[in-house]
This record gives sequence, structure tokens and C-alpha cells, in this order.
Amino acid sequence: MKTNRIWIETAALGTAMACALALLIAVLAAGTVAVAGPGGSDQADESASVRQRTYEGMVTCTRCGAKHSAKLARTATNCTLTCVHGGASFALVDGDKLYQLDGDSNVLKRHAGQRTRVVGVMRGEAIAVSSIAADEN
Repeated sequence: MKTNRIWIETAALGTAMACALALLIAVLAAGTVAVAGPGGSDQADESASVRQRTYEGMVTCTRCGAKHSAKLARTATNCTLTCVHGGASFALVDGDKLYQLDGDSNVLKRHAGQRTRVVGVMRGEAIAVSSIAADEN
């Protein structure tokens, strides 16, 4: 009689543990949906577009910034492209501020050394570029 009782207790314990684990998973899933909100990543995409701003300045490189060496006898465009080819990153200079630009390098190359209007999201000291156009001022 005791042998049958051990099997029943083991089955009951296993069932109780399975139910508790299922309940824990359901609570965690509900908490995740509550934090992410209905729609999940769609809402994150919308908030990212809200944070986009327009920045104006000159597209240059992180090595030279706003001060390209006149001794090299290069234009700002050529100096920027040479520095980027040598390992520097594209940057936007606006007064005393220097922001690294994260975007399509082919598009950034076309605007090297020019005043531009950049639309993007600021992440730290870098701008994730959505669009870029020549500044008409």
C-alpha cells in the first residue's frame, strides 16, 4: 500500500510543479507585454521617429573636425575623404560641437566637405542618419 502512495505523491508533486512553472511563465509574459505595450516594436519605432531632429553643419571627419590643414593643399572634401579612407569616421561639425555620423557611407561621401542638413536620431555623441541634404543657406 505504501508503494502506491509514493507514486501518487510523486505524480501530484510533478503536476503541482508544472502548474507553478506555467503560472510563472504566464506572469512573466504578461509583464513583458505590459512593458512593451500593445504593438511591441511598432511603438518603439514610433517613439524613435518622434526623437528625430534636424542638425545643420559641415560634413567632415572625426580626425580633422572643422580645421583641415591648409599645408596639405586639399579642399575640405578631399581632406575628409582621405581621412575617412584612412580610418576616421564621418562627422558633422556645428560650431564647437562634433557629432559622429552613422549612416550610408556612399551618401555621406557625396556630402563630404559641404554644409548640410542632417535628419536623424542622437545616440550618445553620434547621429544615426535618416536623411541628408545640402544646406541651401
